[in-house]
Amino acid sequence: MSAERHTDPQDPRPARGAERVEAPAAGVPPQLAAYRATIDNLDAALVHLLAERFRCTQQVGLLKAELDLPPSDPAREERQVRRLRALAEDSGLDPVFAEKFFAFIVAEVIRHHEAIRDARTPA
Repeated sequence: MSAERHTDPQDPRPARGAERVEAPAAGVPPQLAAYRATIDNLDAALVHLLAERFRCTQQVGLLKAELDLPPSDPAREERQVRRLRALAEDSGLDPVFAEKFFAFIVAEVIRHHEAIRDARTPA
């Protein structure tokens, strides 16, 4: 799906830049509604951060293809895992979860880099 949103009034998706905010359900205690609103804001921030990260890694993939570098860099990935595990521990986040989350992201980035490389390689 492209990053562009259409402005068709029949399209149920929000226009580009619009945030999906869930209205509090009837009977939800105010404190729970407040926590959920914060979680919704954090989820939106995570999506925006991931989108920005993938925009950057797409550029990295193009550069790697141009320079004929491999799609993955296992030594850097290992250093990043150690760094992110330490950040997770310092932040009170389960480092195993942080590593799994990072591995998921890196696998997707490598897949994108391979696709970029393959698209540039003559058949």
